[in-house]
Amino acid sequence: MKTLIIDNYDSYTFNLYQLIAEVNGEYPTVIYNDQVIWDELKQWEFDNIVISPGPGRPEKSKDFGICRQMIENAQVPLLGVCLGHQGLGFGYGGKVIHAPEVRHGRLSEVYHTATDLFAGIPSPFSVVRYHSLLVADDLPDCLEKIAWTEDNLIMGMRHRSLPMWGVQFHPESICTEYGHTLFENFQEITQKFAQEQGKSPKKHYWTENNGNGNLPTNSPHKKQQQEFELCNRKLNLFTVSEAELCPDTEQMFVHLFGKSASAFWLDSSRVEPGLSRFSFMGDNSGENSLLIHYRTQGQELTITQSDTVSFKTEGIFDYLQREIERRHCPSNDLPFDFNCGFVGYFGYELKAESGGKFNHTSALPDAMFMLADRMIAIDHQEQTIYLLCLIHKGKTASAEDWFEAIKNQIDNLPPLSPIVPQNKKTPVIFRLSRSEKTYLDDIEKCLQEIHEGETYQVCLTNQIHTDTTADPLEFYRSLRQINPAPYAAFLRFGDVGIACSSPERFLQIDRQGWVETKPIKGTLPRGKTPAEDFILRDRLQNSEKDRAENLMIVDLLRNDLGRVCAVGTVHVPKLMDVETYATVHQLVTTIRGQLRANMSAVDCIRNAFPGGSMTGAPKIRTLEIIDKLEQEARGVYSGSIGFLGLNGSADLNIVIRTAVMTAEQTSIGVGGGIVALSDPQMEFQEIMLKAKALIQAMMITINGSNYQSIVASPKCEQFTTGICAFTDLPPAICIPLNNWGGVPTLITKILRQNRATH
Repeated sequence: MKTLIIDNYDSYTFNLYQLIAEVNGEYPTVIYNDQVIWDELKQWEFDNIVISPGPGRPEKSKDFGICRQMIENAQVPLLGVCLGHQGLGFGYGGKVIHAPEVRHGRLSEVYHTATDLFAGIPSPFSVVRYHSLLVADDLPDCLEKIAWTEDNLIMGMRHRSLPMWGVQFHPESICTEYGHTLFENFQEITQKFAQEQGKSPKKHYWTENNGNGNLPTNSPHKKQQQEFELCNRKLNLFTVSEAELCPDTEQMFVHLFGKSASAFWLDSSRVEPGLSRFSFMGDNSGENSLLIHYRTQGQELTITQSDTVSFKTEGIFDYLQREIERRHCPSNDLPFDFNCGFVGYFGYELKAESGGKFNHTSALPDAMFMLADRMIAIDHQEQTIYLLCLIHKGKTASAEDWFEAIKNQIDNLPPLSPIVPQNKKTPVIFRLSRSEKTYLDDIEKCLQEIHEGETYQVCLTNQIHTDTTADPLEFYRSLRQINPAPYAAFLRFGDVGIACSSPERFLQIDRQGWVETKPIKGTLPRGKTPAEDFILRDRLQNSEKDRAENLMIVDLLRNDLGRVCAVGTVHVPKLMDVETYATVHQLVTTIRGQLRANMSAVDCIRNAFPGGSMTGAPKIRTLEIIDKLEQEARGVYSGSIGFLGLNGSADLNIVIRTAVMTAEQTSIGVGGGIVALSDPQMEFQEIMLKAKALIQAMMITINGSNYQSIVASPKCEQFTTGICAFTDLPPAICIPLNNWGGVPTLITKILRQNRATH
C-alpha cells in the first residue's frame, strides 16, 4: 500500500512517516506542500493521502500550499492531522478559530464514536495535542464530528459522503495512545475503498530515494582503497604497584597539551555509568593532522596542514564525509568509538545548510575542526589509557616513536599546579546583549506567535559578555571543578578558547550505526538542604509546563532520527528522567534509532542540526521567528562540540553552559524554551541560573576561591537592569537577590551599561 504524505514544513512529519511505514510495510512518499505543482501531482497515483501538521493557518496558501487542492480533488482516502484536519474543515465550509486554551505538548482524554478510524480504540483514550487553533463546533452539514474532548472540542471528524477524515490531535506523538491502531484502521478503510472501486492497493511508485522527496539524495558510501591505518597501544598502569592509579586527566592535559596552539579535551568531568566513561585529548601537532576553518556564507573552507594553507568552496558536511571515507579505519578491538578523526565544533549558523536561513554573521568561523591523528583515550571505568596514532600505511615506526615519547611523559608527569588567580583590580562587568526589558518583550512576542499557531515552542537565547579575559584553560579548570558534566569539553584554536560544561548530548552514533540523543528541557536549581532538594526534584518531575516543553522536543528529535533511521528502530528507552548536577536538576529524555544502510553519521548530523532543544518546534518556522528576535549570531553557542571518528562513529554535545573566550572578550550564551505556559519573569530567572557556574568560574579564575559568591548590596539597587560582578576588596559579586519559589537565585539582573560606580 502506497501513501503520499504532504509535509507542511512540520517537525513531526517523519514520526508519521515511520508509523505509516510500519503499518503499510512500505515506505511512504513525502513531499513538501510547495514542492510540486498541482498539474504534476494529480498525475500520480496513491492508495491514500496524509496531510501533515504544520505551523500557521489553512486559509494561508504559504502555510498550506497544495494541500487545499488535494482536499478539493482527492480520489482516494485522505487523513488530515492537526493543520491537515483544520484544512479539511475549512475546505468544506467550517470555521477555524482560536482554541479556548493553547494546548502544546499536553495530554487530553478524547471520546469518540468507535466507528471506522476509531474502531477498537477505548473511549476515552489519552492523546497529545499541539494546537492553538481548531475547527469550530458548528460544522457544515457535509462534515460529522466523530471525536471530542471532555469540554466538547472537536478532535476528529469525517466527511459524510467522501473518504476524508481529520484528527486535531497527534497520533504519532510518543505519548498518544493507540496511534498505531488508528493507522491500521486507516489502512483497512483504504483497502475497503480500493475493493469497492474494483482496484487493488498499489505496490511501487516513485521508488528512487525510498520515496522520500525531502530527504537528501544519498547513495551507499563507496569503499575506497585505503591510504591510512590505525596503530594503538594500551598502557598498563599497575606495573609499579597496585596502588598506582590512572593519572589525573587534568594533570595529563595541562602538561601534555596545555601549551599547544590548537588542542582538544573531550572531558567526562562527571563520570556516569552508561553516560560518560571515556575522555579524549590531543592536539594538531601530528604530521597527518589538519586544521579546518569554515564559513557558511560562500561555503569557504580554509585547510591548514603544517605550513601549507589551501582554500576550497565546498559545504562542511560534504567535505567531512569525503575526508572520513578517505581515511576510514575500523577499530573493533577498542572499547570506545573514537579512533582518531575530526574534533571541533559546528556553530549555530550552520542551520543555513540544514534547512534554515543565513541571517547573522558570527565573529568566529561557523565550524572549526582539527583532524586528530594522534590522541590519548582515558578509560575512567577500567583506569587504563590508550594511545592512538593514524599513519600512512606501513609507516608504523613513526607511531611507535610517538607512543614511546608520550608514555615517557605520562610516566613522569610533574604535579599539577593550583589555579593561580590573576588578582586583577579592575571591575568585572557582565553585560547582556539584550536587556532584561528587551528579553521580556521578546518572550511576549514568542507567546503571541504561539497563540497564532506559528510555533509550539521557541528556544529564545541571549548573550552575556564581559571584556575581562582569563586564561581559557585556567578558566576551564575552575569550571570543571564547580560544575562537572558528562559532555564537557575544552577546545583551543589559536586565540580562541572554548570552555564547555554541557550536560546534554546532541547525537551519539556508534560503529554499528546506532544513534542516541538526550534532549534536556526543564531546569530547576538545587535545594539548600536535602529536603528542599527533594521537593525541587519532585516539582520538576511533575511540572506540566516542563513536561510539555520536553515532550515537544522529544517528538521533534524522534522526527529528526526518523529521517535517517531504519523503520521501526526509533524508540524512547527513557522518557523525562530527572538528572541532578552540581547546581541544577534537569528533565532529560533518551531517544535511540539505527541508521539506514545508506546513511552515515554525517548525514544524521546534517538532518538533525541544530539540535531541536536549541531551536524549538516546528523547527524551520521557529528558526525564522528566532532570526527576527535575536540581534546577533549565536556562534558556537547552541551548536555542537565533539568528534567524528574514522570508523563512522560520532559523539556530539549541545553547546550550553559554555564560555567562548577570545583576546578581546568572554561570551556566555543563555536561553530557554518559551511555551504557552511560560511565565516571562520565571524564564528570565532560569537563564540567569544557567549562567551561575560560568560566572563563578570567572570570578575564581580572576580573584581566587575566597570571593563572596552572593552579596546583596544596597548600592546595586539603583541599577534597573544588571549584574555588577566586581573584584573590589573584599572580592565580591554584587547582585540584587530575588526569591523564586522560596529558593534564592544567584542572579536576577544584568548590567546593560558598560560600567557601574560603587
